[in-house]
Amino acid sequence: MNRFTLAHVSDLHLPFEPRLTPRQRLSKRQLSALSWRRRRHLHRPEILEALAADVRAAQVDHIVVTGDITNFSLPAEFRQAAEWLRTLAPEGALSLVPGNHDALVPVAAADGLAHWADWTRSDQGWPFVHRVGVVALIGLDSALPTAPLLARGRLGAAQLERLEQVLVAEGAAGRLRIVALHHPPAEGAIGWRKALADRPQLAAVLRRVGAELVLHGHARDARLDALPGPREPIPCLCVPSSSAVPSAWDQGARWHRLSLVDEVERRLEVEVRRWSAEERAFVAGARYTLCLPRAVAPRPEAGAEA
Repeated sequence: MNRFTLAHVSDLHLPFEPRLTPRQRLSKRQLSALSWRRRRHLHRPEILEALAADVRAAQVDHIVVTGDITNFSLPAEFRQAAEWLRTLAPEGALSLVPGNHDALVPVAAADGLAHWADWTRSDQGWPFVHRVGVVALIGLDSALPTAPLLARGRLGAAQLERLEQVLVAEGAAGRLRIVALHHPPAEGAIGWRKALADRPQLAAVLRRVGAELVLHGHARDARLDALPGPREPIPCLCVPSSSAVPSAWDQGARWHRLSLVDEVERRLEVEVRRWSAEERAFVAGARYTLCLPRAVAPRPEAGAEA
């Protein structure tokens, strides 16, 4: 495995001032608009500009965005977000999964996720598989419209079934499997109101067939969890909002630079890049190293010779 560098950003909440129609006000969007009035000063355009500059300067091989790119799931927001994402990375160098704010209410594909098709591309639907060298980026869609005051997610049986098939196939091909989704897959990582409804079913898939790394957003603080795998724990990393100033709600803007190194123990070098209000730029924060799970040889078919 050659050295490969990945940028993980999440929960961008790109600033957008909503102009809701009377019909749109009779929906969850109205509550989100009221919340935005209280929180819009926390997601700063200058932080987003510095984030884009810092990620570009890092010369990463690929960027993963784990959802909540918009705030209100308005068609104009999806178009604006597509324009911003194109400034972040060249074509083919970015993958994204949607978050709960990107599915606040039901939105026709042509008005919503179709604008992001360049970064969710897949012939088979969800989960997508984007292969970059020996790395397989596997993107899950956990976003769905929910009742007011809820931000829960769900993958569904069909997506979980295909995920298991993809993980087995990519593992057998010797690729390093990185799973990305918005909602936390670790038990207790977030309260019930915002949790992944079928988290136990996802955990069971990962326990059976494994993965080398899981990335997510949605939580307000950075997290490092260990998910049970078939033989060794699977590291699970959360990056908090990459655009928020530090506050009582948010730990503060940051992104992770993840470098995969070609060694027997499959080391993952993590560099935290955090927003500094004093320097008005992203600066180096903590650095640490994780050992990713070793590959598990695929089980022989039933009846095959040992």
